[in-house]
Amino acid sequence: MTLRKPLYALALFCAPALAFAHPGHADSGLAAGLIHPLAGLDHLLAMLAVGLWASQQQGTARWALPATFVLSLLAGGLLGFSGVGMPLLETGIAGSVLALGLLVALAVRPPLLLAGTVTALFALAHGLAHGLELPAQASPVGYAAGFVAATAALHAAGYALVRLLPQVAAPLVRLAGALAAGTGAWLLAA
Repeated sequence: MTLRKPLYALALFCAPALAFAHPGHADSGLAAGLIHPLAGLDHLLAMLAVGLWASQQQGTARWALPATFVLSLLAGGLLGFSGVGMPLLETGIAGSVLALGLLVALAVRPPLLLAGTVTALFALAHGLAHGLELPAQASPVGYAAGFVAATAALHAAGYALVRLLPQVAAPLVRLAGALAAGTGAWLLAA
């Protein structure tokens, strides 16, 4: 019973993406920013995986990994707004889905400095992609606020899902990580 509320909340969070599925709604920037992490499978899976992985950690890492991702995502977004690019950006993003999925599937608990560094690098790539895809006529501030809010919500959804599941459901979380890793491998091959 307690699992229903978070699932309903996640469904309601994702519903606006369906309502904005046609053009003309993203002119303010905020709506486009909110939709961007939800519309791309690579971004969606990576950001959910960060929340799943954070929930598998102990102590400070539980909040530090999502916070690091959000701050690095914003830094990458600002670089993207400035036109800074990165070679093989899409490959790096697909690789982040694979790696984060594997980290969840294997429930890896590295030292916080290593985990934070990996998280920051992946987030920087995602942020660059968001920043480079700023829609014409959109407010960069509104767009950044949107993709930061959507990212934080996806992290929270992944985290809450694991924290609310009974301990016996841990293999399902690992399976979700394996599925994300498989999707990341598929994205790399495509």
